[in-house]
Amino acid sequence: MGLTKERALEMLESDDLIGIGMEAHQLRMKKNDPRVATYQIDRNINYTNFCTEYCSFCAFYRPLGDKEGYILPFEDIYSKIDEMLELGGTGVLLQGGLHPDLQIGYYENLLRSLKARYPQVHLHCFSAPEILCIAEVSELSVEDTIRRLMDAGLQSIPGGGAEILDDEIRSKIARLKCTSDDWESVHRIAHKLGLRTTATMMFGCGEELRHRVNHLDRIRRIQEDTGGFTAFIPWIFAPENTAWGKKVEQTTAVDYLKTLAVSRLYLDNIDHIQSSWLTPGIKVCQVGLQFGADDVGSILIEENVVYAAGVRNRTNENE
Repeated sequence: MGLTKERALEMLESDDLIGIGMEAHQLRMKKNDPRVATYQIDRNINYTNFCTEYCSFCAFYRPLGDKEGYILPFEDIYSKIDEMLELGGTGVLLQGGLHPDLQIGYYENLLRSLKARYPQVHLHCFSAPEILCIAEVSELSVEDTIRRLMDAGLQSIPGGGAEILDDEIRSKIARLKCTSDDWESVHRIAHKLGLRTTATMMFGCGEELRHRVNHLDRIRRIQEDTGGFTAFIPWIFAPENTAWGKKVEQTTAVDYLKTLAVSRLYLDNIDHIQSSWLTPGIKVCQVGLQFGADDVGSILIEENVVYAAGVRNRTNENE
């Protein structure tokens, strides 16, 4: 066991940013090659922005019938992947809103067509809330839903939809979205079926530090039982253009780096911790590699969700 919940909370409350960062960096160097920081070239493809959850922290979704709403034709998705491959990409992250009319057959057809057309592309698709929605709309169990998606080509599941895994906060920022237990259940079932997943935490959305610790503790317990998480990705809430953003102060770089470091120390049973550049910026991301992180995610050839919230950070492979 790494940190206790009490010690993690003390660290988050502490002003000793450098000391906490140094401790996290020492653990990072023990767990991974200290000479290497990893990244990938992939593309986020949002197949629909229609969503029924109306999360107050989201500027991306559109309600059903909205003139700005869309469902991407398969040909458009193919074009995006063709462009990604030309840029050296190796995978796609497919995510979208929770659409009440898209049943399992839609997702099976999409995955099968992608796997047939692009067998070399890794399909990292569908967050826990999406899978729960697919199961409900299709009148299937979550396990049967994941099995069918795997049979169609699904290779791993992203950690999106976690936000803060504490229902005291979820009830304020995403009251229609799945509960913490629901999110956990999807990932446990996926791990049982041999499917790797990632875990995320969106913080700076008005939660208390104890809520962050509760989130880390839940992720750690899942990993103890299943070993199915490949990486943990903490990132900052992007408040612009969102209803909830008017109610909270924007998270600082110091808070981000401290939370990143505590994540590394608390989750010593997860191999990889990702430093984010999309919301804090590339310079803070680079500093994060000295605060416990060993990965910087992707160059993100395309990203629409936090872009809708006003985030304009962009990078490329050279940077």
